[in-house]
Amino acid sequence: MFNIQYLISIVLYMTAVVLIGVYCSKRANKSSDDYFLGGRTLGPWVSAMSAEASDMSGWLLMGLPGLAYWSGLADAGWTAIGLALGTYLNWLIVSKRLRRYSERVGAITLPDYFSNRFHEQKPVLLIIASLLIIIFFTPYAGSCLMACGKLFSSLFGASYELMVVVAALFVLAYTFLGGFLGESLSDFMQSIVMVIALVLVLGIGFVQAGGVGAVIENAKNIPGFWSLLTSASPTSEVVDGAVVFGNPNNVAGMTIASGLAWGLGYFGMPQVLLRFMAIRSEKELTLSRRVAQIWVMISLFAAITIGIVGRVLYPIEYLDNASAENIFILMSTSMLPALLAGLVCAGILAASISSSDSYLLISASAITKNIYKGIVRKNASDKEVMWVTRGILIAITLFAMLVATGGNQVIFTIVDFAWAGLGATFGPLMLFSLFWKKTTYPAAIAGMVTGGVTVIIWNFFISKLGGIFAIYELLPAFILSSIVIVAVSMITGAPSKEIQEDYDSVMNK
Repeated sequence: MFNIQYLISIVLYMTAVVLIGVYCSKRANKSSDDYFLGGRTLGPWVSAMSAEASDMSGWLLMGLPGLAYWSGLADAGWTAIGLALGTYLNWLIVSKRLRRYSERVGAITLPDYFSNRFHEQKPVLLIIASLLIIIFFTPYAGSCLMACGKLFSSLFGASYELMVVVAALFVLAYTFLGGFLGESLSDFMQSIVMVIALVLVLGIGFVQAGGVGAVIENAKNIPGFWSLLTSASPTSEVVDGAVVFGNPNNVAGMTIASGLAWGLGYFGMPQVLLRFMAIRSEKELTLSRRVAQIWVMISLFAAITIGIVGRVLYPIEYLDNASAENIFILMSTSMLPALLAGLVCAGILAASISSSDSYLLISASAITKNIYKGIVRKNASDKEVMWVTRGILIAITLFAMLVATGGNQVIFTIVDFAWAGLGATFGPLMLFSLFWKKTTYPAAIAGMVTGGVTVIIWNFFISKLGGIFAIYELLPAFILSSIVIVAVSMITGAPSKEIQEDYDSVMNK
């Protein structure tokens, strides 16, 4: 009976999302500009909340609570602080200038922006940016499908792999229909569901655990759990109904720097930057910034605290890091009536699909708008471009499904890598392109390649050396990319007169 009620809740939610896609389909299919950027018509609330919902993904309701449940406050806490700071600074210093600049150079995708910003004659920067988006966004989309698969298999006892396929088909269906506008409106609705789900489960969790004081007291009794300067070390051993913890690990400055470095990723996140480009007026960005910041702070606090409350309520339920990511689902289904638990678990679905639709559409646009239309068939009609986009959407979704079903992976780990890749690839160049007039075209290419390649090499090879080299790859990659941009700009001469005129026009507006 419970499974039927869960199913009713999830189906009602999925139906609402599809209806939004149908509602937006007429507008989305007017032109490729409408399909990929919604005609720059997003309001401040939709822009803010859809940006944050697409950014956080299933990681917010599964990865982050799971990390807090597993190792305590430190790792999750420093990451959350970095994300909160990054969100604020991105909206404060990047949003208005990017909105102006993207309109000035006629860009509707991020590779478009970089290519048009530097007036490139041959689409080298365009191709590199597009390929790097595909490389890092596909595993990101896979992590979202993983979250959906874990949710559905946990609720209905069905095969994880089958549930990944179901989730992928659902996301593909409404992204097909509504494009960027449908995706943004559904993400707005999903952001509301996510924050309600987090706050509701947290509130009831506190009651079940005996109040805030009881939770804190119990957390303090776990070695290293209730501290930003130590990290707990749980084992798979259970003695007298309690998990055995090893000696806590001291949180070194490197770990703190790694957590805070997550905030740097925002400067290169296409799904967020596109919302800056798509808002109908830059005057509304101040309101958007405030809405986004409040949403992020509430959501991050609730997600981490749910993990801590979960450890108090269910101390021996999960004995490995990967399974700990189900703590939000367990708390929802254990503490709430089935129908309401289904609606709350729809928050996980909301978090996952609000990101996966963005990742799939951005990846598809990178191929069709920038490579197919920009290079292969420059005379392709809008209708042809949109049909090719849908074909590419299918191909990328299939690849994301392979990532999602490729073993017992941890959502947090996949997001960690993809976030670093996108942040280091686009973040430094985005800042320099908006704030340093002397940034040159060769420097843009060199900086972008340096950031992306450094993340890959650092993650798969250098980090294995341990010690200081175990630092989050986003930080060294971001720094190296910035150094390369400055160095190459200094030795390649001033940008062209036309590029400087664009810059002056945007800055003096």
